[in-house]
Amino acid sequence: MGEIIVDLDVMLAKRKMTVTELSELIGITISNVSILKTGKAKAIRFDTLAKICDVLACQPGDILRYEKEDN
Repeated sequence: MGEIIVDLDVMLAKRKMTVTELSELIGITISNVSILKTGKAKAIRFDTLAKICDVLACQPGDILRYEKEDN
C-alpha cells in the first residue's frame, strides 16, 4: 500500500504565504497547519481542505497526492 503525500509547503511557497498567514486566514492553529504541512496529520476535514484550497486558489490535488510503494 502507498501513502498520501502532503505538498502544502509547495503551495505555500508558490503563493509566498507563511504558515502563520494561512492559519489566520483559515481559522485553525499554527500548530495544526504545521502538522498538515509536515505530513504528520492522520486526517483532514473536508471543510478545512476546502478553506485551504479557497485561500491558496488551488485544487485538493495540488496539496495531496498518492505515492505508491515500490514492490
